[in-house]
Amino acid sequence: MALPAGVLGVHALPADHHDGPWDSVFVPGDLKQRLLRHCVLVLRHGRRLAQLSGRPHGLVVLVGPPGTGKTTLARGLAQRAALAVAEAGTTTFVEVDPHAVPSDLLGESQRAVSRLFAETLPELAARRPHLIVLVDEVEALAVRRGSASFDTNPVDVHRATDAVLAGVDGLRAACPRAVVLATTNFPAAVDEAFLSRADVVGRMELPDADTVRRIVEHSLAELVAVWPAAACVLDDEAAVKETASLLCGLDGRQVRKAVLSALVTRDEVAADPTQLTSADLLTAARTATQP
Repeated sequence: MALPAGVLGVHALPADHHDGPWDSVFVPGDLKQRLLRHCVLVLRHGRRLAQLSGRPHGLVVLVGPPGTGKTTLARGLAQRAALAVAEAGTTTFVEVDPHAVPSDLLGESQRAVSRLFAETLPELAARRPHLIVLVDEVEALAVRRGSASFDTNPVDVHRATDAVLAGVDGLRAACPRAVVLATTNFPAAVDEAFLSRADVVGRMELPDADTVRRIVEHSLAELVAVWPAAACVLDDEAAVKETASLLCGLDGRQVRKAVLSALVTRDEVAADPTQLTSADLLTAARTATQP
């Protein structure tokens, strides 16, 4: 069945094949727990919260540089939140493609955004008790009206952003047990009025030293799960510590790719990953940080 315009995917959660992302993202502090608690609150008690004058918008914005795990965390958050409220019913998880909505035709972007929030999302929400919407790269939709128009008609940019703001407000009223998860690499490009509607703005920075080490250990543990004979590398605490130290300053995605690249440091390891050694891991880490 064809998906509605502007929608990348529709899923029913919780689902076994959505497990994993939550545990693979490492961030300092209690950010993950705060995000999960907020989502559970809105999904479980949204109708009662709607009675408050300062009721939540159900909007969570994840901000940070590329590679810090924002999208992965958002997908894992959707699954975890759906698990937490599963006794009250399943959750519809909708992934929106923000790049499919803007149009060069005058007024069409505004109409497309309005249809998405006023028609498509409420119709999808009607299927199940809870709704979670993921809007990746939200700066493509909620364009900062005081800045560049990204080479589109400036009037249409203003109208489209106005439609996003009205859409978020309307979705809160029509679907009080709905959460919108938005991510952006460029918060300066996102309209201030959109950010002001966020109940939570989660800032994800480059991982600190301890977090880098946890990512290295998790990446190695995943390799060992596939090739148990490589466990000696994970058990080499000194090598893991040195690898993490070398990789400090990289984003989480780059750290994981550096660990994976240890499998191609030698022909023998590429042919048989069970031959992986700590020396291969360190070579990969040094290579990843070379200019």
